[in-house]
Amino acid sequence: MVGSLVVTSWQDTPAEARIMNEKELRELLEQVKAGNIGPDDALNSLRRLPFADLGHARIDHHRSLRTGAPEAVYGPNKSPEHCVSIVSELLDNGTGPVLLTRATNEQIDAVQGSHPDATIIGSTVVWRSAPPTDANVVVAAAGTADLPVADEACAVLGAHGVTAIRLTDVGVAGLHRLLAELDTLLEAEVVISIAGMEGALATAIGGLTAAPVIAVPTSVGYGAALDGVTALLAMHATCAAGVTVVGIDNGFGAAMAAMRILNHQDRS
Repeated sequence: MVGSLVVTSWQDTPAEARIMNEKELRELLEQVKAGNIGPDDALNSLRRLPFADLGHARIDHHRSLRTGAPEAVYGPNKSPEHCVSIVSELLDNGTGPVLLTRATNEQIDAVQGSHPDATIIGSTVVWRSAPPTDANVVVAAAGTADLPVADEACAVLGAHGVTAIRLTDVGVAGLHRLLAELDTLLEAEVVISIAGMEGALATAIGGLTAAPVIAVPTSVGYGAALDGVTALLAMHATCAAGVTVVGIDNGFGAAMAAMRILNHQDRS
């Protein structure tokens, strides 16, 4: 019970009362302050942990309000029909960017059939991208074999309004290629460093710039690269203090870590 209303789920909340993000919350509070909205109606909009129960998935509509970014859809092990259902719910009853990640061709065909206004980058599908920002994020890939992970990171950043500056093929085996981009690294607000093999690129970048460095090990490399485990452990053992490491091939996670940093800077 909220005021005179009985609320059991997200679907029971009137659409005009649904609060999705920090901007809308501020607007709601201003309306309460001005006396245009009563406390009961405001409380109805601020119910704890609202979600939409689709039967096969529970859609977290308040994630953006809590964390600064809406829920993304992880494609693996979902049927094309379930992908369509989840994307539809996010587009129809949410705000902000909608992402389907690691999608198969079959999933992409299905969601495009229902929502054709999508941007597709590799296996990442994006709807309703955020307005462009002037954030300066560098995505540096050690080799061209790392590009699928870099593509994922750039697609996720782009969905949130950040057009990344891409440095490709700047691995430490040809260190002069990286040093030629020193000014770019020094000007960056955040650097995402993507490398397989021995994963040394993150240490090199971490020793060149004061910006936060997010290291992404990839599952490429010869011999004892161990599908990215060698790069992962090397990045964790870096002598460049403060480098953050995400999981193997996790371009999505690196991009979202960058967005947390940028969003926190905006609130400071």
